[in-house]
Amino acid sequence: MPNYKLILQYDGSRYRGWQRLSDTDMTVQGKTEAVLSRVFGAPVELQGSGRTDAGVHALAQTASFQTERDLPPAELLAALRQYLPEDIGAVSVEYAPPRFHARLSAVEKTYRYRVWVTDAPCVFQRRFVYVLPGNYSIPAMEEAARLLEGTHDFRAFSAVKTKKSTVRTLFRISITQAGDELRFDFSADGFLHHMVRILTGTLLEVGRGDRSPAEAAALLDAADRAAAGFTVPAKGLCLTSVRYADKP
Repeated sequence: MPNYKLILQYDGSRYRGWQRLSDTDMTVQGKTEAVLSRVFGAPVELQGSGRTDAGVHALAQTASFQTERDLPPAELLAALRQYLPEDIGAVSVEYAPPRFHARLSAVEKTYRYRVWVTDAPCVFQRRFVYVLPGNYSIPAMEEAARLLEGTHDFRAFSAVKTKKSTVRTLFRISITQAGDELRFDFSADGFLHHMVRILTGTLLEVGRGDRSPAEAAALLDAADRAAAGFTVPAKGLCLTSVRYADKP
């Protein structure tokens, strides 16, 4: 039984997220599974590297699936490019080892959040950035970022209360300015619900002087979502890469 690795990119603006839902066909997983099932002539179930929320984009979402029928990757890639809607693109298709699983085999995921920080027009990027003009101290935000990196309980940065572990390892946060926008890149072994969006909101508050870097770091011990920063909108968020220990 062949196992496939698929990399997709998508504009999440009109979708209710990655995960298939029973009450709508407007999910990225649902749209892609429909095309794959049509091509293979049998139901196909995708396993994604993570569940991007409604309105979140992806530059490199990884998915895997197994089928009884064997189609050459090049043929499958051509079919996906022909039948997927224009806001979902198939970047690559390849065979993967039998035990490869897009989510369980992942060792690092990276998300980028983009903030437009001036009052200049943002016509062509408006679906992909959060417009929040202001003056932000990058050194202050970088100081807070260094304190937030590492293995911690990120309960304060999760939108959902859970009895499961909220400990994650945040490998690095990088903050750069590119013209009129700030870019926040987060790499971790996994993320909680809205974790990147809450971390970004908290760092923005540090950047504009609403809280100090030390106060941001203290949220890790407080473990209180109400004390952390605001949740920035989904449209500024994009899954940019997923790394695996061994290339499948």
